[in-house]
Amino acid sequence: MDAFITPLIGGLLIGSSAVLLLLSLGRVAGISGVVWGAISGQADNSWRWLFILGLVLGPLLFHGISGSPYPTPSVQPWWVALIGGLIVGLGVKMGSGCTSGHGVCGIGRLSMRSLTATVTFMVTGIATVYVTHHLLGGL
Repeated sequence: MDAFITPLIGGLLIGSSAVLLLLSLGRVAGISGVVWGAISGQADNSWRWLFILGLVLGPLLFHGISGSPYPTPSVQPWWVALIGGLIVGLGVKMGSGCTSGHGVCGIGRLSMRSLTATVTFMVTGIATVYVTHHLLGGL
């Protein structure tokens, strides 16, 4: 049951925070846009840093309160994460946003562009997992 309830609560919190951000500041909770705006020094910057702080402190608070174990670190070398991050960054640029902006906020606003982007993310992710786990032996 806990395997269902915890993700459900997490999803409700993510959706609620996205709605609150849109209603209060008129901003979309797309993480790549929030982070880029924070590090590029845009004028309306303080809310972005608070948002990022919440992204870091939220899981720490959850694990501290619930006693849930922290995820185990990846066994992949650092350069795999670096290459993966660069590929994700390229995809964010090409797709005009990230999964949180398109998937959480864009679909909720009935954006056809976001629906297309989210379907593309999901199909690509499924294909990547299939290739790396079944064709390349668990890269």
